[in-house]
Amino acid sequence: MGRAFQNRKESMAKTQGAKTKLYSRYGKEIYMCAKNGGIDPDSNLALRRLIDKAKKDQVPTHVIDRGIDKAKGGGGEDYSTARYEGFGPGGCMVIVDCLTDNNKRTFTEVRQCFVKNDAKIGAPGAVSHMFDHQAVFAFAGDDEEGCLEALMMEDVDVADIECEDGKLTVFVPHTEYNKARTALAEWQADIDFEVDEISFVPQNTHEVSGDDVAVFEKFMDMLNDCDDVQDVYHNAELPA
Repeated sequence: MGRAFQNRKESMAKTQGAKTKLYSRYGKEIYMCAKNGGIDPDSNLALRRLIDKAKKDQVPTHVIDRGIDKAKGGGGEDYSTARYEGFGPGGCMVIVDCLTDNNKRTFTEVRQCFVKNDAKIGAPGAVSHMFDHQAVFAFAGDDEEGCLEALMMEDVDVADIECEDGKLTVFVPHTEYNKARTALAEWQADIDFEVDEISFVPQNTHEVSGDDVAVFEKFMDMLNDCDDVQDVYHNAELPA
C-alpha cells in the first residue's frame, strides 16, 4: 500500500518539565486502565500493554506502581475520555485524545490551542474518517514474506506490511492487537518492538511547509502542554 507510518508524537522528555508531564499522563492512563479492567496485568492485557509502553518510554517503576496502587482502592478521580478533531496549521488533519475530569475545562484548553495557531476545531467525525484505527508494530527485520505468513497462520487480518531500511512495520486492525502481537512474538522469540501501539494512522499525508511549519510546531507544543491531552495524531508531513 506504500503508506509510511507517521509518528504523531513530538519529542518528549527533553526537559524535566516535559518528563513530569509524560509521567503524569502515563500515571493517569495506568490508573484508569487498572480501575476499569483490573490491577493484574496478566488478566488485563490492556494494562500489560500500557506498562510495557511506559517502560519503553523510561517511565520510572514508582510512577507505574502508584497508578496501580491508586486503582486498588476503587476511589479517587473518575476520568472520562474526550476526543477533539479539526484542521491544524497549513490544513493538516488532527485528532486529539484526552482523559479529563472536567470536559468544559478540557474543551476550552484544546480549543485555545486551535484558535491561537490558525487552526480550526471541528465537530466529532470531522477528520477521523480519514484515519485508520490500527495496531502498529515496528521492529528490525527484512523477511516480509515470513512475517506475513506467520500472521496469516494465526488468522490475523493484516492491513499492510512495509519493509524499509532494515525495519518491518506491520499494520492490523486495532481489534487484532493481542492476536498479532502474540503471533509476532512466537515467530521471533527475541523480537524487540520499536513501535508497539494502537494508533490513528492517516490514509494520506499533507505537506506542511513555509511559515506554517513554525506555527504547527507551536501548535503541537501547546497541545502537549495541556495536562488532559494524552495523544495527538495528525497527517502533517514536515520538511526533513
